[in-house]
Amino acid sequence: MDISLPEDVTAFIAALDRFIDIQIKPIEEKHPEYFDHRREFTRTDLERGGIPSARWREIMQEARVLADKAGFYRYPLPAALGGGDGTNVAMAAIREHLAHRGPGLHAELSHEASVVANLPLALVLHEYGTDEQKETYLERLVSGAMEMAFGLTEPNHGSDATWLETRAVRDGTDWVISGAKRWNSVVDVAEVDLVFARTGGEDGKASGITAFLVPTSAPGFEVPFYWWTFNMPTDHAEVRLNDVRVPGSAVVGEVGRGLDCAQLFVHENRIRQAASSLGAAQFCVDQSVRYTDERRLFGGRMRDYQGIQWQLVELQTEAELVRNTLYKTAWEMDVRGRTAVSDKVAMVNVRGNRLACDAADRAMQIHGGVGYSRHYPFEHIYRHHRRYRITEGSDELQYRRIAAAMWDFRSNRRPDA
Repeated sequence: MDISLPEDVTAFIAALDRFIDIQIKPIEEKHPEYFDHRREFTRTDLERGGIPSARWREIMQEARVLADKAGFYRYPLPAALGGGDGTNVAMAAIREHLAHRGPGLHAELSHEASVVANLPLALVLHEYGTDEQKETYLERLVSGAMEMAFGLTEPNHGSDATWLETRAVRDGTDWVISGAKRWNSVVDVAEVDLVFARTGGEDGKASGITAFLVPTSAPGFEVPFYWWTFNMPTDHAEVRLNDVRVPGSAVVGEVGRGLDCAQLFVHENRIRQAASSLGAAQFCVDQSVRYTDERRLFGGRMRDYQGIQWQLVELQTEAELVRNTLYKTAWEMDVRGRTAVSDKVAMVNVRGNRLACDAADRAMQIHGGVGYSRHYPFEHIYRHHRRYRITEGSDELQYRRIAAAMWDFRSNRRPDA
């Protein structure tokens, strides 16, 4: 069994590194206050609800435009969108590699900004959008000329998405939407929000939920506040939909089958989150090994103490096990389809995200006081990757998906039913 990466993928990563060093790093050097210990404060607009500052978004957009012009940004997208049809194996390798470089403009994961695109909403429109929707939004979304938000989670419903309280009812050829959304990311700059609402069926059932493209400027679309989070700045809006009217052409996919769009979104993100967490964990381990080589402790090198060695040995062992399962799972997704191994995706997602948090915490401990400071990147890594244990399905939801494969029950049925 050949488990080596294809030559075209390794060549792509090598070219990507050169691009980052030549074109992206100089931007960081020009604006150090956005990347050193001041990052959280300079990136955050405190006067506007803690959202990303306009200048920070401009810097991220500058990197995106450069990456697109250089031919890297659209690599994972379908050829029809100007992409390179990047495989799941390739994207696992790329996401791990970018995070392994450490935090930076090349992969600012707290905003899912990267020199290689992570645009699941573009894939949703490409697969489920109408010709009119694609013509109106798709190229502008891919190029960065516009942003689109994702409104699934609600104040009373997170992982239990089939119990949405947001409702949409027909009024002639229009739909009228009422309800609320929480953690509605990117609303501060989004032109439209992909809102999920129940249009029929029974609570607790997947059928009967519909996806709508709702303009954020529509009457009745309100953002009362943004949630301040563990990692700042925040772009996680609380949204209220007060009888928001949209035309029938706003429906994405089939009426009553909106969760198909949501499933595509989360399946794309889960495997890539796992890869990024693995890369971040390996960065923390490598930095800790390097530090213990240099640090003197009680007259000797820190690395000579087994109490230190074994902490990093355990993390390295876990990283290798996650890596092997991650790439095997990505390969199976390429061969069998993204949903065929959703239990394996859940496994690497939950273990990879936990590993990143454990490795960042351990790196802080090994580095001592400076590791705890904001002058080192470990606290930033921890705060970001801790989010991954909740978003795109909590640890507990991942376990339920694994259990569903083991006992062959569906997520909308009681296991003992």
